[in-house]
Amino acid sequence: MAKGGVPQPIDLAQESERARVLQILRIIQETPGDDAALYAILRRYPHARGTYAKSQLLGAYHQLAQVGDFPSDPQLEQRLRGRPVRTISGVAPVAVLTEPYPCPGTCIFCPEQKEAPKSYLDGEPGVLRAIQNNYDPYEQTAARLSALDAIGHATDKVELLVLGGTWSYYPEVYRQHFLRRCFEVLNEAPAETLEEALLVNETAPHRNVGLVVETRPDWITPEEVVRLRREGVTKVQLGVQSVNESILALNQRGHTVQDVYRALQWLRLGGFKIVLHWMPNLFGATPESDLADFRQLWEDPGLRPDEIKIYPTALLEGTRLYDLWQQGKYQPYSEDVLIELLVACKQQVPPYCRINRLMRDIPAQYIVAGTTKSNLRQIVQQRMGQQRLTCQCIRCREIRGKESVSPDDITLNVITYHTSATQEYFLQYITPQNNLAGFLRLSLPTASRGAIPLPEIFHAAMIRELHIYGPAMELGQRGWGGQHRGLGRGLLERAADIARAHGFRELAVIAAAGTRDYYRERGFSEGALYLIRSLIPN
Repeated sequence: MAKGGVPQPIDLAQESERARVLQILRIIQETPGDDAALYAILRRYPHARGTYAKSQLLGAYHQLAQVGDFPSDPQLEQRLRGRPVRTISGVAPVAVLTEPYPCPGTCIFCPEQKEAPKSYLDGEPGVLRAIQNNYDPYEQTAARLSALDAIGHATDKVELLVLGGTWSYYPEVYRQHFLRRCFEVLNEAPAETLEEALLVNETAPHRNVGLVVETRPDWITPEEVVRLRREGVTKVQLGVQSVNESILALNQRGHTVQDVYRALQWLRLGGFKIVLHWMPNLFGATPESDLADFRQLWEDPGLRPDEIKIYPTALLEGTRLYDLWQQGKYQPYSEDVLIELLVACKQQVPPYCRINRLMRDIPAQYIVAGTTKSNLRQIVQQRMGQQRLTCQCIRCREIRGKESVSPDDITLNVITYHTSATQEYFLQYITPQNNLAGFLRLSLPTASRGAIPLPEIFHAAMIRELHIYGPAMELGQRGWGGQHRGLGRGLLERAADIARAHGFRELAVIAAAGTRDYYRERGFSEGALYLIRSLIPN
C-alpha cells in the first residue's frame, strides 16, 4: 500500500500478471451488474497479496488501452472508477486537517485527544490520513490528489477544505504556511509567499475553485473577514450548534446567538458562502425544541445559511456530557426518534440550501450510547420515501448522474428571500425532471457596508457562488453533464441584469484563485480582493 492509502500500480511487465489482468478485465467487460457483481469477480480472481483494487485495474486498463492491447471501453472505465459521487458535482474535494492546537471553546460534548484537533477523534478517516502524513499540509494534499487520480477522477478543479481546529484561532504565520504548502501541491511549483502561490494557481495544473475553512462565530470580526479574503477563502463553516440561547449556555458553547447574527452579517456582506453546523440532542434539548430550533434557521432573516451540516450529538467517553449521562441527567435520543426528527428537519430546508451531512464520521466504537449508523442519511431518505415525503435541498435535487443536460430543455427559476444584510436571489436552472443543473447566488446589500473595511465592494452587488453541475471534466472538455455548455455565462448575465435594475453600478464576485481567469473572460476586472464588473453602459 502506497503512502496516503493508494494501492500500488500493477506491474504489467510481468507476463503472468499482465495475462491475469487482461483476463479479469474481459470478464468484467462481459459480466453486467452493479458494484456487488464487480467485487464478486475481484474476490474470485485475487492476486498473491489479496484482492485487486478497482483503482489498480483502472490504471492497468489505461496502460493497456494506450498501447492498443485492450480496446477502449468507456463503460468499463466508468465501472472501475471509484465513487463517482466524489466529483459528480463538478469539482474534486480535497480535505486536509490542521495540526492539534488549543481551542477557545469549552463545550461539554467535545472530545479532546492529543493526536487530533479539538472535536475530532483519532479514529476518524480524515484524522487517520492526517496522522499518517504527520499533519503536514503538503503531504496531505499530495496524498489526496494521488488517491483521487488513482480511482479515475479529474483533479484539475479542486475544492480545498481546511478542517480541524478553529481556523481563526491559529497564529497567522501558521495559516499562511499551511495554505502556501497546500497550494504548492496544486501548482506543482514552490512559492515564497501565499500571495505568490495564489497568483500561480490561476493557471496551475490543479486550479482551486473553492477554499473552505471552519471557525467559531465569536471569532469572526470585520478584520477577520479581510484576513480570510486575503488568504483566498471563499466559504466559511461556522460551528453554531444551536440558536437557542439557553441550550448554548447549558452546553458551555462560549458564544451567543448575537455572535452568530454578527458573524453571518459580516460574512455575507463579504460575499462568503456560509455553512452552519447544527447539533440536535444537545444537553437540555428535546425533539420538539430541536425542531423549533431548526425551523428558526430558515424563519429568522438573521440566519438562513447557504449550506448546513447536521451533526447529531455523539455521546463520547471522556467528555463532561458523558459524566452527565452517567449521573442520569442526559439521555441520547433513540434511533427511531432521531430518524423522525431528521425527517421533519429535511422537510423544513428551502431549495436554496444544501444539506451536506446528516452524521459525523465518528467510528461506532467511540459512541457510548445513541445511534451508531454511518448510513443515517440513507436511512432517513428511505423513511421519507415510505412516507411519500421529499426534500427540496440542493443536494437532493442535483442532477449528478441522473440525466444529460441540454440548454434547450432547462428553465431558469428565481427564488428571492431577504436576510438581515441583503436581498438574496437564488437563480437556478431546472431540468424537465425538476433536477438542478446549476445555480448562482446573488446578494444585493441592504445593510451598510461600512461595517467591513472592504471599500472596493461598497457599491457592488455580490455573486457569492456560481455552480454548474455534471461530472468534473478537464478544462475545455465537453461531455454529457452541465459543465462547459454556456450555462454559467447565462446565469452571470441574468445576475447582471438584476443588479443593474436595482441601481447597482458594479457587480463583484468572490472568486477562488483558480476561477479568476473564468471571470476575466466574462468582463470582470481584478480588484484588491474581488473581481468586479462595471454595470454602467459605455
